[in-house]
Amino acid sequence: MATGDFSLLDVESAAPTPWPLFRQWYAEACATDLPEPGAMTLATIGLNGFPAARIVLMRGFDERGLTFYTNYQSPKAVELAANNRAALVFYWPPLARQVRVEGVVSIVSAAESDAYFRNRPRGHRLSAMISPQSTVIPDRRFLEERMAALEQQFAGRDDIPRPAHWGGYRLAPSMMEFWQGRDNRLHDRLRYRLLPDGSWTCERLAP
Repeated sequence: MATGDFSLLDVESAAPTPWPLFRQWYAEACATDLPEPGAMTLATIGLNGFPAARIVLMRGFDERGLTFYTNYQSPKAVELAANNRAALVFYWPPLARQVRVEGVVSIVSAAESDAYFRNRPRGHRLSAMISPQSTVIPDRRFLEERMAALEQQFAGRDDIPRPAHWGGYRLAPSMMEFWQGRDNRLHDRLRYRLLPDGSWTCERLAP
């Protein structure tokens, strides 16, 4: 893991909200050779009471929260429908940085999902239509045959409709923690917590 001469995280000079620091860190992660700087672990609460985690891709963020897209019939969607509290973790090894996020998840508007879907690569749009995500299937041929049928159906066309079972979620943070690796494991950790009045408080945590 890299450590080095990154700016110290300091409560006294911290912005009033976590977004300026997250925006800076994400931009710096995008400037590295990481293949997917938007990759994040999404942890939900399973229907069996156990935590469930998987990697998803952040596809946008603003002060409303962080957005990702998935199948609304997938296990994660079923879990979020039952309990919409969730957590995210970003890990950027070249920068020795981690960001933890906790909050409440909601479905984004249909218009927002439509706009994102239209900009996806053609093959990604088709696969969203044919994949019964996380269900048991007989073999890979099952998927390939369904994909071939859709390729024929939409041959010469780009007006591929977004399936109703696919779209976006937004996690609105109530906590964001920024972790910067340091020498001798004396790491910097700043935690922002959302207060009832809508403002944020920032505090330093021991490594």
